[in-house]
Amino acid sequence: MKVAEAVGRALTASGIDHVFGVVGSGNFHLTNAMVAAGARFVAARHEGGAATMADAYARTSGSVAALSVHQGPGLTNALTGITEAAKSRTPLLVLAAEATAQRSNFRIEQAVLGHSVGAVTARLTTAHDAVEQARAALRRARYERRTVLLNLPLEVQALDVPAGVAPAAVPLSAPESAPEQAEPSQSAVADLVRALERSRRPVFVAGRGARTPAARDALAALADRHGALLATSAVARGLFQGSPWSLDVSGGFASPLATELIQGADLIVGWGCALNTWTMRHGSLIGADATVVQVDDDPEALGAHREITLGLTGDVERTARRALEAGGEEAVGYRTPGIAEALATRGRWRDVPYEDEGTRERIDPRTLSIALDDILPAERVVGVDSGNFMGYPSAYLSVPDHDGFCFTQAFQSIGLGLATTIGAALAQPDRLPVAALGDGGALMSAVELDTVRRLGLPMVVVVYNDEAYGAEVHHFGPDGFPLDTVTFPETDIAAVARGYGFEAVTVRTPADLKAVQDWVAGPRSAPLLIDAKVTRDHGAWWLEEAFRGH
Repeated sequence: MKVAEAVGRALTASGIDHVFGVVGSGNFHLTNAMVAAGARFVAARHEGGAATMADAYARTSGSVAALSVHQGPGLTNALTGITEAAKSRTPLLVLAAEATAQRSNFRIEQAVLGHSVGAVTARLTTAHDAVEQARAALRRARYERRTVLLNLPLEVQALDVPAGVAPAAVPLSAPESAPEQAEPSQSAVADLVRALERSRRPVFVAGRGARTPAARDALAALADRHGALLATSAVARGLFQGSPWSLDVSGGFASPLATELIQGADLIVGWGCALNTWTMRHGSLIGADATVVQVDDDPEALGAHREITLGLTGDVERTARRALEAGGEEAVGYRTPGIAEALATRGRWRDVPYEDEGTRERIDPRTLSIALDDILPAERVVGVDSGNFMGYPSAYLSVPDHDGFCFTQAFQSIGLGLATTIGAALAQPDRLPVAALGDGGALMSAVELDTVRRLGLPMVVVVYNDEAYGAEVHHFGPDGFPLDTVTFPETDIAAVARGYGFEAVTVRTPADLKAVQDWVAGPRSAPLLIDAKVTRDHGAWWLEEAFRGH
């Protein structure tokens, strides 16, 4: 048996069940071995799309995904998606064939490249050790929550596995050195409980480290005891969906009422949340006299983005449970009847009155988003690309829970939204996948429309089409700079989608959305693309704030 086959079999037996990629000569035998062993291979049309699909699948399924790429250009094509995953601490195993011959056209320093974007790197070195080296890379991805680039030299892949060295056929076990759920110190928990008991207006902000049902339930129980309002960072949106005390997202996408209430808090506790520039609006959401507490299982994360009053090293769920066990009387806190009424009547962006700026040629993106929220089934998984438009789907499209929103924005690249939604859709097959894109990102990633159609995904792709890179238009335009480099002639994106086998509709007015209603009511035998020609007179409400310090 060759090393390529042995490694493929071993990784599948160790728990990899989805592999995304584009197959070339260098990763052909490895990928086929994984498929033969029972893994599902998802073929993308570009390695960049494959990387982001794998990232989104891992985030939304809670399991490690694999990305399989050719040596050299296969890896460089995937690099933006790998960077996003690495910055997000996504547990992802990148399987990259590697050309080591000095004269090979494919040769680059792949380990250096991976390290430069924040990935952990490893390499197969011998036929005898290859299987265990591959399992060690997977173990690190899973238990350290890291993106790991495993380089597979072509000459090592082609070696015969020595007699007596068989592919491991057992599930991967945690290493002896794997960290247990971080247990907070008793004194730190006591300090947290005292801060909660002193507070009259506490707000919890949950982030990526709180995105589990167990952590959610523990936080909700602790918030009930101390009268805390509940918010999330963008990546954890939906975690507290259904709670009457939810503020939805904290940060640039926060509603006016959520902004007011977070700014009025006398205690803000970040749970597995960086409390960074975006989540705290450059610090403007923190009141001058507010106590700021941060809970994270990584001690280096505490206070990394801002000054904090108290930092606790601990797992989110375990820390919340320990605080509950400490006892204490139930308090009203921030949960007064007046706050309850305000949240029920004007807590969402769609509750905020606005003047519709739509015309006969262009629809207001707020009107579009509210209408789609009403038309599309509530059981959905929403992926959002980057750009001027992104606040509208992020703020106006409701999601059923934290697995209903996939936000690949740690690297702030446009063009990832469609692949994000494909990966999330495969992880949540019982939900309607909704990809929200700008026209720039849609055209940049249009090749993956073929992947949507080929996989038979009943996806809705919404293109907020202003024929421009709108963020740049609205950032530089007011200062009188020429904008020819960031504006484009009108493109019929609906026609492009039909060429890929989609149903498609061009939306200029609310009346045009009747076609979307008909698609939802029908068999949904083909995916749907909505080419929404949106108004473009000014930038989104969050844009200028986002550009501060950009």
